[in-house]
Amino acid sequence: MSDIDKKYAFGMIGLGTMGRNLLLNMGDHGFAGAGFDKDASKGELLEQEDKNKNLKGFSAVEPFIASLSIPRSIMMLVPAGKPVDDVIAELLPYLDKGDILIDGGNSHFTDTNRRVEDLEGKGFHFFGMGVSGGSDGARRGPSIMPGGDKDAYNVMKPILEAIAAKAEDGAPCVTYIGPGAAGHFVKMVHNGIEYGMMQIIAESYEIMKKGLQMDNAAIQKVFAKWNEGRSQCFLLDITKDILLFKAPGTDHLLVDDIKDEARAKGTGKWTSQVAMDLQAPIPTVDTAVSMRDLSKYKKLREEAATLYSKELPVLNVADTEAFLADLESAFYFTMVISYAQGMHLLTNASTEYKYDLKLGEIAKIWRAGCIIRSKFLYDIYNAYNTNSGLAHLLLDTGVQKLVTDVTPGIRSVVSKTVAAGIAAPAYAASLSYFDAFRSARMPSNLIQAQRDFFGAHTYELIGKEGVFHTDWTGTND
Repeated sequence: MSDIDKKYAFGMIGLGTMGRNLLLNMGDHGFAGAGFDKDASKGELLEQEDKNKNLKGFSAVEPFIASLSIPRSIMMLVPAGKPVDDVIAELLPYLDKGDILIDGGNSHFTDTNRRVEDLEGKGFHFFGMGVSGGSDGARRGPSIMPGGDKDAYNVMKPILEAIAAKAEDGAPCVTYIGPGAAGHFVKMVHNGIEYGMMQIIAESYEIMKKGLQMDNAAIQKVFAKWNEGRSQCFLLDITKDILLFKAPGTDHLLVDDIKDEARAKGTGKWTSQVAMDLQAPIPTVDTAVSMRDLSKYKKLREEAATLYSKELPVLNVADTEAFLADLESAFYFTMVISYAQGMHLLTNASTEYKYDLKLGEIAKIWRAGCIIRSKFLYDIYNAYNTNSGLAHLLLDTGVQKLVTDVTPGIRSVVSKTVAAGIAAPAYAASLSYFDAFRSARMPSNLIQAQRDFFGAHTYELIGKEGVFHTDWTGTND
């Protein structure tokens, strides 16, 4: 059969690194796939890298669509927002009812809701699918979070299970997440947790570099050691490698040449925004987003440094090794809190948006392939597998023991960094969240009294039904 007559089981729109690697992954597993990109050189590169000769590149839409088996299954891996709508509009004239469209990018879940409703009304199947693992994950096996049209997912299930990462028990890291935009929502929260974990690694680096005046080699050894124990995670794994990397022809680490201005694509901000809408507090993620924003004000920070930073911040530590043990405990504590906040947000979203999320299954597919994969995810899976109705991860007895064991460490680190003037905002926010969460009585009664005083917003009373208002300026006889 000639290439002209050959029919492909799957189509990919966008042959950048992610799209090409996902398609190559499919080809490795015996699936015939077609890729489309207006840049013909990307299609040529796809075919050059396809050792199994299962893939074909196209630079024109019509022959690309004609090459696909019916019903057609097409994934888009293009930038979120208007580009997704533009691609859909370009494809629709060539598609038939019953064809499947998949958005594999980081689209905002509200855009996915709109597209689900619009395309289903026109007779097409559509689902939004979170893909985590970066370009290497796409090539070797990502964690995949599909949601939306379940019939469409079932058509794609054999391909997705084949290309997904496999956990230690061999389970593929993909599952049907839920209706509507559930897949993209879960991927968004995944990225929010990722923000939190990246921030606490950066804060640990700062504490060791400034507070303990450790050099890069010593810091690298600490991260490598952590990654061999309970704190093991992908982000620590890459950090230990970053702290060894020297650019060709140089005698120092590349990381020391990189500007301290962090960028973002928006998923962390989206997570914070929707968490406030759903009244699910996630201060660790919020802080991580804020610190990325603050990092961009480089000139202002440099000016402030000349006004306020008269002395270098140095930790008052008698035993460095003991403090580093506390710092690892603080890291583990805050990692647990980051996950707990993210899972609580998913719990609220499941109810509000009727996603019927299976949090145990979500933890299960995050165990390999994705950016937030870690040893602790097995504990999360066990917690929700034991009690699928668990209201908050911190209420699981197994997690409770883990947190209790490391709480002294986080308290030591936060107190010492505050005293030294070293910024560790995610650590501090996580500890404050925990202390407030474990408080049977918060000082919010005073806030309610204040609201009623200045705005007659009313309040409720302990042990008494009803809503009450007081004239606070009146005299008490």
